Amino acid sequence: MTSPFHPASLMWESVESNPRTPDQSTMLNLDTVSKLHNELIGDLLIGGIASQVLYFNNPPTFLEHPSRMVLDEPGSITKNYQHILALAFAVKELNENPNFLPNISLGLYILNSYSLGRMTFKATLSLLSAEQKLAPNFSCDNRQKVIAVIGGLLSDTSAHMASILKIYKTPQLTHGSFSLAKADKQQFSSLYQMVPDDTYQYRGAVQLLHCFRWTWIGLLAIDDDNGNQFLQRIVPLLSENSICFAFTYKLPKMTYLKEIAELLVNQAEWYPVLMDRNTNVIFVHGETPTMILLRIYFYLVSFTLFPPLSKVWIVTSHWDFESFSVFRITDTDTLHGSLSFTVHSNQPPGFQEFLQTLHNFLRRIYFNNTVRETIMFDQDRELVSVFDLTNWVTFSNGSFARVKVGQLDPQAPSGKELNLVEDKIVWHKGFNQVLPISVFNEPCQPGYSKTKKEGSKFCCYDCTPCPEGMISGQKDMDTCVKCPDDHYSSDGHQECIPKIPTYLSYKDPLGIIFVTLAVSSCMLTTLVLGTFIKYKNTPIVKANNRSLTYILLISLILCFLSSLLFIGKPGEVTCLLRQTTFGFIFCVALSTILAKTITVVLAFMATKPGSHMRRWVGKKLAHSIVLSGSLIQAIICTLWICIYPPFPQINIHSQPKTIILECNEGSAAMFYSVLGFLGFLASVSFTVAFLARKLPGSFNEAKFITFSMLVFCSVWFSFIPSYLSSKGKFMVAVEIFSILSSGAGLLGCIFFPKCYIILLRPEMNVREQMIRVM
Repeated sequence: MTSPFHPASLMWESVESNPRTPDQSTMLNLDTVSKLHNELIGDLLIGGIASQVLYFNNPPTFLEHPSRMVLDEPGSITKNYQHILALAFAVKELNENPNFLPNISLGLYILNSYSLGRMTFKATLSLLSAEQKLAPNFSCDNRQKVIAVIGGLLSDTSAHMASILKIYKTPQLTHGSFSLAKADKQQFSSLYQMVPDDTYQYRGAVQLLHCFRWTWIGLLAIDDDNGNQFLQRIVPLLSENSICFAFTYKLPKMTYLKEIAELLVNQAEWYPVLMDRNTNVIFVHGETPTMILLRIYFYLVSFTLFPPLSKVWIVTSHWDFESFSVFRITDTDTLHGSLSFTVHSNQPPGFQEFLQTLHNFLRRIYFNNTVRETIMFDQDRELVSVFDLTNWVTFSNGSFARVKVGQLDPQAPSGKELNLVEDKIVWHKGFNQVLPISVFNEPCQPGYSKTKKEGSKFCCYDCTPCPEGMISGQKDMDTCVKCPDDHYSSDGHQECIPKIPTYLSYKDPLGIIFVTLAVSSCMLTTLVLGTFIKYKNTPIVKANNRSLTYILLISLILCFLSSLLFIGKPGEVTCLLRQTTFGFIFCVALSTILAKTITVVLAFMATKPGSHMRRWVGKKLAHSIVLSGSLIQAIICTLWICIYPPFPQINIHSQPKTIILECNEGSAAMFYSVLGFLGFLASVSFTVAFLARKLPGSFNEAKFITFSMLVFCSVWFSFIPSYLSSKGKFMVAVEIFSILSSGAGLLGCIFFPKCYIILLRPEMNVREQMIRVM
C-alpha cells in the first residue's frame, strides 16, 4: 500500500493557479512527524484541513496577480500546530490499540486552508481528488478514498468545507464554532459539531453574571453575521434575567492587513466607552481572529494617552489566547484574569475530538473514551459535553496560564448547571484581588426595593423603602414581599415577625384593675344589700317598695360580676353569654328604677283628695313594669342567640403587630338593639324622675334617680364613639369601664344617701320625717 502521508503531502501546498513556493518556515516539523510515518499508513484514510500558516494580503489593485500581493512574512498560529500533532498522535494511539478497530489501520492526510475561502474550497476538493489533480470522486492511483474529514477551526472554514463535503456525503467533524441556524444545519447532513451549542455557553455566562451579581455589562462582537446573531440571541436572554448591557461594541472583521490598522484607529472613539467605571465586565463573542484584532487594538491604544483597561473579560470557547507568534510583542496584561468557557477535555490534547471520526454511524455514537468520559451527539449532531470555566492568567513575557475554576454542565438540573471555585479565580490586577462590581446602581439594601427610572433601562433604578407589612430580605430585590397575615414587618422591613396574640387577660395590668374594681363594687353592693336587709323595718327601707330595692341591689351585684365575662381569652361560652347577660341584667336594673320612679309619682298623686290613682299604687304595677321590661329584653337576647349567635374569632388585620382574639357579636344590629332598649328605659326613667324631682317629701327618691340616670346616660352615650374608635383589648376595656362606671353611678346616687341616713343619721330615719311636707 502506498503511503498517503509522504513528505510532499506534509508541506502546506498553495492552491492558487501559480502558487508561490512556501519557504521552510511554512512546513511542518518533518522530523517530528516522520517518526510516525509507518504508523500513518493505514487501510482507511482520514482527511484534515488546518490553518497553521496564514499569509496576509494587501487589497487587490488589479495591476498584478493576486498571488504576488502576498506579504513576505507568513503568520504562524502555534496552537493550530499543536492540534495537528494531537491529531497525528491520536491516529497512532488508535492504530496501536486493538480494542478500537481490530485488523484495521488508519491513515492521515492534512492540507492547509490558509483561513481563506478559496483556499478552503481548493483544499477540500484536493482531499476528494487524486494526487496533484482536481478530479473529485475519481481516483486513478493507489491512494485510498477519504472516508471522513476533520476541520475546520473557524466557522467560515467549516461552512466552506461543508458545502463541498455534503455533495459527496463525506462525514465532516468540525472542532470549532459553527453558528448556522438549525434550519441551515439540516442542509449539512454530514456535518458533526465537536463542540456543544453556543446557547449553553450563553446561559452559563448568564449564570456566572448572576453568581457575582453583575447586572451592568458591555457586549463585544465581531462585525459580521456571526456577531449579529450573537447579539440577537444574547440580548433577550440578558433581559429575561434582569441584566442590562451598557453598550455594544463591534470590532471590524479582519480583511486585508492594510485596512485593519485604519479600521481600528477609526474605532478609537469607543475606548472611552470601554473605560466606563460602572461597566467592569465585558462579554465577548468571537473566534481567534477576534482575539487577534482585540490585541492589536489594545496595542495601538497603548501609544495614546488612554490608560490601560481593568476589566473582567468573559469570552466564549471559540477564542484562542495563543494567537499568532508575530503578536507576542503585544501587551497581554489587559486580558489578565479573563474567564472563558472551554470544552471539557483531558490529556492527551485532541484525542477526544479525533476519536469521534472513527464510527460509521455517527448519529448513534455513544461510548466511553480512554479517560472514561461518555461521548455522544444530540439530535442536532452536536457534541453533548460539559464546559470548563477557565481563568486566564497572563505573564510579562506574553505567555498564558490556564486555571480551571469551575464547570458548566448543560445537562445538570436547572439552577445547578454552573459550579464555581471562587477562591481560585485570579482577577485583573486593577481590582486588587477584590470581587469586581459591575452594576449601574449601588445595590438596594434589605428593606428596600427597586423602582425603575422613567426613560432608562430596567437596570437603572431608585431604591424605595418597603411599605408597611412588606419586606425585602436580600439586596437588590425587584419587589417587596408581603408578609403572611399572621406576621408583620420589622422596623427595617427586612424580616417578617410573628404577630403576638392579644386579649384582655386576668394577668394584664388593665385586667387586674378591672377585676379589682368589679369585685370591690360587688362587695360594696353586697354590704349595702346587707345593710338594707338589717334595717328592713325602718321607714327609709320600707318606703317606695322594699322588694324593688332588693331586686335593684341584686341586679347591680350581677352587673358588676357580668363584667368579668369580658376578661380572659374569648371562648364559645363567654362570647355567647357576655353581651346578652350584661344586656339582660342591666335591663332588670333599669326596669326596677323605672318602676320605682313611677311608684313615687303615683304615690304623691294618690295623696290628693278625690284622686283615682290610689288603685294603681301597689306592688303589682311595679312588678309588672319590671317583668315587662325584662321580658322584652329577654326576647331580644334569645333571638340574638338563636339567629346570630356571637362566636370567638381571630382578627389579624386590625392591628399591625398583634393578633386580636375577640368575640364577633354575630349581628351588630342585635347588639345595638339591646343597647337601644337599655337607652329607652334609661330615657323614660330620667324623664319621669326629672318631672317628679320637685315633689314634696324629705325622702323623695326621684331626685336621686334623676341624677343617677343622668350619670348612666352620660356614660353610655360616650360609650358608643369610644367603643367604635377602639380596637382589640381596649375595645373590651371601654365596655367594662362603662358597665362598672354606670353601675357605680346607680349605686352611689340612689343608695349612698340612704346609707348615710341609716348609719350616720338614724334620727332622720323616722316616720314623722317621712311624711313631713317641705
